[in-house]
Amino acid sequence: MSEEKNPIGDSDELQGQLQEIEHLLARHKLVEALTHQQNVHRQELLDDLIHKQNQNELHRKLDRMHSADVAYILEALPLEDRLLVWDMVRSEQDGEILLEVSDAVRETLIDSMDRHELVAAAESLDTDELADLVPDLPQEVVEDVFQSLTSEEREQLRAAMSYPEDTVGALMDFDMVTVREDVALEVVLRYLRRFDELPEHTDKIFVIDRNSILQGVLTLESLLINDPETDVRDVMIKDAVRFRPEDRAEEAAQAFERYDLNSAPVVDENNRVIGRITLVTVVDFIREESEAEQLANVGLREEEDIFASVWNSVRNRWAWLAINLVTAFVASRVISLFEGSIEKIVALAALMPIVAGIGGNSGNQTITMIVRAIAMGQVKSDAARRLLKKELGVALINGVLWGGLLGILAWWLYDSIQLGLVMTSAMTMNLLLAATAGVGIPLLRLRLGGDPALGSSVMITALTDSGGFFIFLGLATLFLL
Repeated sequence: MSEEKNPIGDSDELQGQLQEIEHLLARHKLVEALTHQQNVHRQELLDDLIHKQNQNELHRKLDRMHSADVAYILEALPLEDRLLVWDMVRSEQDGEILLEVSDAVRETLIDSMDRHELVAAAESLDTDELADLVPDLPQEVVEDVFQSLTSEEREQLRAAMSYPEDTVGALMDFDMVTVREDVALEVVLRYLRRFDELPEHTDKIFVIDRNSILQGVLTLESLLINDPETDVRDVMIKDAVRFRPEDRAEEAAQAFERYDLNSAPVVDENNRVIGRITLVTVVDFIREESEAEQLANVGLREEEDIFASVWNSVRNRWAWLAINLVTAFVASRVISLFEGSIEKIVALAALMPIVAGIGGNSGNQTITMIVRAIAMGQVKSDAARRLLKKELGVALINGVLWGGLLGILAWWLYDSIQLGLVMTSAMTMNLLLAATAGVGIPLLRLRLGGDPALGSSVMITALTDSGGFFIFLGLATLFLL
């Protein structure tokens, strides 16, 4: 869909725009408060004048901004200010902005809109964009929008919504240019001039036969630099990269990176062209997956509006915090098993957090590498033995090296060579435990069909804490008492 507004390319400039919006909102509230202190007649006049001045200035500023930048502004504002700014956005931008904002913020915006506003916003979107928005719309709005579509658009919407979110079908759009292979380039050029505008991000034209079966692709470069009398079949690329709608989106993203693609056709089982996938949608998918992985690593179930209500935030965070509470209690019970040892050798209390902390950091390094490799398609669930062998080797070297250094430091501080040896041994063993868990946890979750990243940071920290305490205090009890 075309976008008339100019985007803000610099993050500092975007921050400046946010500050200007916040300043205008603050001035709006201040003047509103002051006018209520005037007499009734003057208050009405002043209220009307000030409101119009502030609203006009906000309107002008928002109208000049790209939809993505307006979405950023809305996400950065508290709920009351967000809704005030949202009411000042031109209705023509509503659909685009709803697509740009996060899921959590989108929910608050949709709740503030009436049925007719939502229908108008949805009808302004292309079919593939509408498929992204429909799951968040009330059912009655969806029914109204569906009735307004042509039969072709309805079929496209059904197709787009029928594919899982992590597949190419969910990312493809239907706005593309196709030509026949038996026509001359001059004919293609005349055909393109009939368009008011080409579909966004068009870098190639798909070449099909009478049955819409893909024959190849014609790049715009080839179209422009070759003799206009040349036939399309003579300059098209016949072995172009193509995808099926059932293909995993991660694999498509890797192909776009590997082959430097800007767009690619999507074909059905009979090799008929049914849509295309573009670099823009691939980049959006990668960004969303990256954000979801970051949240999953710390046990958050979904993206959270930073200005969400206390209850919504608690609901999003409680599950893994409860798990963390249990694991922390287990770690405390491990320590309590060795209270006698700690009472006799106070140095153990000062040194044991080092063992646990280094183990947790090492485990998180391992698990991050494994999860990233899984996301890139470089690791399968049957690679556990090879990866474990490698990570155990890394852990052994780091344990002997850094554990030895800490052992020497403990020897120097507490004048006990035995304590130094225990420190070195405990550090090495806990790093080996961290490496084992760092490989095993994500691969086990992958084999069981779960998200390898979900709660991985919480689980590895819990394991290395309890394991580190047990190993260090257990060795100290055996060899120092």
